[in-house]
Amino acid sequence: MRAVVQDDKNRTRRARPVLVCGAVALAGSALLSACTGSDAPRAEPRPAPGQGGPAHTPSPRPRQGAESARRAAVHARLVAAARRWGLDEVPLTPPPPPAHKPLITARAGFEVSHQEDWDLPPVFTSIPTRQKIVFLTIDDGSEKDPDFLRMTEDLKIPYTAFLSNYLIKDDYGYFRRMQSYGHTLNNHTLHHPYLPGLSYEQQRTEICAMQDIMEKQFGRRPTLFRPPYGNYDQDTLRAAKSCGIRYAPIWNEEVYVDHWEYREEDQRIHRGDIVLTHFRGRSDWNGTMVDDMRRFLNKVTREGYAVARLEDYL
Repeated sequence: MRAVVQDDKNRTRRARPVLVCGAVALAGSALLSACTGSDAPRAEPRPAPGQGGPAHTPSPRPRQGAESARRAAVHARLVAAARRWGLDEVPLTPPPPPAHKPLITARAGFEVSHQEDWDLPPVFTSIPTRQKIVFLTIDDGSEKDPDFLRMTEDLKIPYTAFLSNYLIKDDYGYFRRMQSYGHTLNNHTLHHPYLPGLSYEQQRTEICAMQDIMEKQFGRRPTLFRPPYGNYDQDTLRAAKSCGIRYAPIWNEEVYVDHWEYREEDQRIHRGDIVLTHFRGRSDWNGTMVDDMRRFLNKVTREGYAVARLEDYL
């Protein structure tokens, strides 16, 4: 409710005091103030330097300027790293992770019987996205190249590893270091068998026992699983689900030191494609993992793609 104030017409107005100031010179601010009338606004006196008053605070540096300087420094480091590792140009920076994750379903033709009814892990080869990004995944674990770790860390290239125990058990520490750089380690079975040739229980042992090893060695049970050779059946996905697996990504392209292979007939990279390569070196290829990464990064960058982190979209 609004309060209403009504003036009293009969109220006697208070007389304003009148000061008489003669020709006498006025000394002091008090007398000067009195001659101007007590109701007049007064200017606040300014304190002399060093005699109190609020301290002057310099304006903070604009945030935009600080952010621009930070970005310039990051870019300069990437330029130096690209030159050091022999790249044609600096890899593109991926966009921020999506606020809302895309819906991941089994690729058409890659489903198994009762795929949706039993909520089995979907098998897919790409992520639905409008962004011009690809996802790098690396399998097995036989080659443990320290230069590869340095290169991808220098260039800030994200990737997802799918590991088989019989290939990594001689040096779990190498993959712990990889994990410490922010890369996710996932399940690729104990012995890398052709899973559809095994019984359900045998498949479950290959997947679940690898989950146990991953938890013991790396502190977590993965939710991503890649079937060896990309081969699977309904028992594979049933067994994987029983072991805590939620997704079974495979790939749309595969990169080698000296060539690329494509799943699609158009022989092109597409937005959201998952790219496969392997932890292999000169014993298997005519080059190193650094050579392999150089080929991969030069191609995707030249075609306008950035490398994003797969787990950010799942």
